Amino acid sequence: MAIVDKYDALRSSELVVTGRLVDASNATLYSHVVFNEIEIACIYKPVAGERPLWDFVDGCLANREVAAFEVSQSMGFNIVPFTIFRDGPYGVGMVQEWIPIDESIDLGQFFATDHPRLRVMALFDAIINNTDRKIGHLLPIDLNLVYGCDHGVTFHTEDKLRTVLWQWAGDQLSAQEFVVLEKLLTDIAGDLGEILSPLITSDEIKAISARVKRMLHSGRFPEPNPDWPAVPWPAF
Repeated sequence: MAIVDKYDALRSSELVVTGRLVDASNATLYSHVVFNEIEIACIYKPVAGERPLWDFVDGCLANREVAAFEVSQSMGFNIVPFTIFRDGPYGVGMVQEWIPIDESIDLGQFFATDHPRLRVMALFDAIINNTDRKIGHLLPIDLNLVYGCDHGVTFHTEDKLRTVLWQWAGDQLSAQEFVVLEKLLTDIAGDLGEILSPLITSDEIKAISARVKRMLHSGRFPEPNPDWPAVPWPAF
């Protein structure tokens, strides 16, 4: 299904809640929409079901999930499943396409490999300042296409990168990664910045550019912050 069809379907069709993911810390509801007689499964996270966080006081986590999708799309990474912000049965919130994973892939082993899609995700997490990249947030459709989910605690102005993907810490950026990061700076100064402005604060948008500039200056992947836990807990 083309991306415009997903947009139309998730934006305009009735959102029907059929279950809840009980292990999630915030209200995470398994849902679906029906569009042109096709049922599309999705995840719905209403803002009303979010638990307050002491260090993320500006805006809602749902907005950050949408912002992460927009950054991923702008960079051509295709890391985040199709995500929008809309109203639903329990109020406004994030709605994201459900990704059925290949359950034959052992995530407990896969996360520690040097798979190129994981490298892309590690770079993406450094850009959005993801403070919660757990093993269970990896969504491999197969060994060629891996998505990531749960990007609510991102874009903080302070260095809070916390992830299980440290395989490339301190490694040199590739020539293509330099190109991608330089394009991102241009995008933030233009259309992407306008898209992000209703979703996160102006200081948080400036912080994205600052992180990208630091990576371009160092030419390397970031290393763990000695003043902040490097790995989320629990890691899975």
